[in-house]
Amino acid sequence: MEFSCTVEVLAYKSRFWYNKSAIVKNYTHQDISSRAEVAKLADALASGASSRKGVGVQIPPSAYMITQSTHRTSRPRPARPAGGRFGRAPALRVHKTSHAPSSSAHTLRVVPLGGVEEVGRNMSFLEYENDILIIDMGLQFPDENMPGIDYIIPNVTYLKEKKKNIRGVIITHGHYDHIGAIPYLSAELGAPTIYAMPLTRGIILKRQDDFKHLPRLNIEQITSESRLKLGVFDVEFFHVNHNIFDTVGVAIHTPVGVVCHTADFKFDDHPVGDVPADYAKMERLGKEGVALLLSDSTGAMRPAHSSSEQDIEQNLEEIFKQSHGRIICATFASLISRLQQLIHLAEKYDRKVAIDGYSMKSNVALSQELGYLKIPKGIMIDVKHINDYPDKNILFLCTGAQGEGSAVLMRVATKEHRYVRLKEGDSVIFSSSVIPGNERTVQSLKDIIYRADAEVYHYQMMDIHAGGHAQEEDLMEMMRFMKPKYFMPIHGNYYMLKLHGRLAEREGIPKSNIVIPENGAVMELTKDSFKMTKERVPSNYVFVDGLGVGDIKEVVLRDRQAMAADGMFVIIAVVDTQTGKLKGSPDIISRGFIYLKESRDLLYETRGRTKKIIEDITQNMHPVNFQYVKEELRDKIGQFLYQRTERRPMVLPVVIEI
Repeated sequence: MEFSCTVEVLAYKSRFWYNKSAIVKNYTHQDISSRAEVAKLADALASGASSRKGVGVQIPPSAYMITQSTHRTSRPRPARPAGGRFGRAPALRVHKTSHAPSSSAHTLRVVPLGGVEEVGRNMSFLEYENDILIIDMGLQFPDENMPGIDYIIPNVTYLKEKKKNIRGVIITHGHYDHIGAIPYLSAELGAPTIYAMPLTRGIILKRQDDFKHLPRLNIEQITSESRLKLGVFDVEFFHVNHNIFDTVGVAIHTPVGVVCHTADFKFDDHPVGDVPADYAKMERLGKEGVALLLSDSTGAMRPAHSSSEQDIEQNLEEIFKQSHGRIICATFASLISRLQQLIHLAEKYDRKVAIDGYSMKSNVALSQELGYLKIPKGIMIDVKHINDYPDKNILFLCTGAQGEGSAVLMRVATKEHRYVRLKEGDSVIFSSSVIPGNERTVQSLKDIIYRADAEVYHYQMMDIHAGGHAQEEDLMEMMRFMKPKYFMPIHGNYYMLKLHGRLAEREGIPKSNIVIPENGAVMELTKDSFKMTKERVPSNYVFVDGLGVGDIKEVVLRDRQAMAADGMFVIIAVVDTQTGKLKGSPDIISRGFIYLKESRDLLYETRGRTKKIIEDITQNMHPVNFQYVKEELRDKIGQFLYQRTERRPMVLPVVIEI
């Protein structure tokens, strides 16, 4: 690769600068390799420079880096030289004009845009010179303090500026925290080709049906044996177990070494409807040499090995044996292997199966079509016929194990479901773990179910759910397979990443070779080093609210939080622009602050203060500055309301001029 930079000689005449460059010769690294030679060349250029012309020459970056700059960062105002028209020496500037990319030569940039320091919003990319490879494009569900927000997605500002360099998007599996942002981001990134396994591809395309106004996705199907050549990246895949079928890890062969991304994974030697992870391929990659391992950290705080799905089925069967009423089971809509277990047990214990929940019904239909889910003939019934059968012959599968307000289980518990009501004798199974942040809503849901005298089973009572994430022993086993030189934990809150990093130290990886990443941080990998740089790319939250993507900023969220905390207080006043006097009595609207009918004294006093504040301001103000009037109303009425109630509602003054 040829590098160049331009040396410009600047001369001036009076107040006018002349700046004209011309490349006169190509110099290689061998031609110029020392500071002395660079200085000598600069002197020769300066002494031979014309007052009206500059001279340029190409210099390799190594020479450029050791050259001392002789120009000022800002041009002083030139004064006429005392010793003649051009008495002052020309200024020398060196401009790097190399066609190399912004990253250093022979350096791979590894950047997480989300998924570290948090659970969800998983998205990262690898960049080598002019080639970019994206891994996953997920969303995150909002916290309780984000009212009105539907989803949070990664910030792709950096990638939008380089979308012509994107060679592809690898999707590791079909969970929404890895695919959920695709409809919102694909078009912004120039609709790059997406590579996904069959079930993952089907889920992505099924979800895209809800976004018919967007262009069609460019998506190609792969298998765990596929090999892809995407720019400088040579990509292969290895099968891993997770709580959704068709999950694959990714091995990316780059010019600086092999980078392995485990995806979300666990090791299960007895999976349901699946095969064990491809240990042979992982071992082969380790023997060939893995430069950097990016590994799932979500289960890093749990000791021992992950539970097997085979053990889960045995525990679920105990509930089927004991239950003499209906069995209502809530789980993740994408947990096809669990649904298969439950359908198998329903067949064994002579129960009909009804399914409700849009996402679950969609995933069941898709999985059945692709051959991942096998349903015996005659076992399925429509939910509207659920009351036509004896309770002991019913299994009801539904969404809502996280306590979501609009999901099926919550509607059943609160008697809002059209066909199903809880009653004594029902057994309700929460066959899922609680996602961090949902603990309160799940507990509230359990309380409602217990009030109906139903029996509740959950994973803290017995092993009826196996997480999809590797625990301590599995994580260390992955390191033994891969034998990485460098290690970077991903997918999890910061403490999970930190604990995972300590596991890597226990496995013999030097602490200096372990990087605990941050969202937006740029990591650089060379053949001899791996480090986190000081460079950051935008990685702040992008909020999705209805049809709006990114239009909800922090200030809007703060307003919503303020209104949710203390409500809103609106004052509507009509003011005569000629006299500055108030016309009539101000109207007051309160939402979430006080109940107007029970606060007549406060309203009366507020109206009086409003009139006094307005008329005191406008008495000697001509013309009236109504913006100032509104600001004073907001501040003074806000202070008054706090003194009387110790609450701070959002005060919105509306002044109508007549």
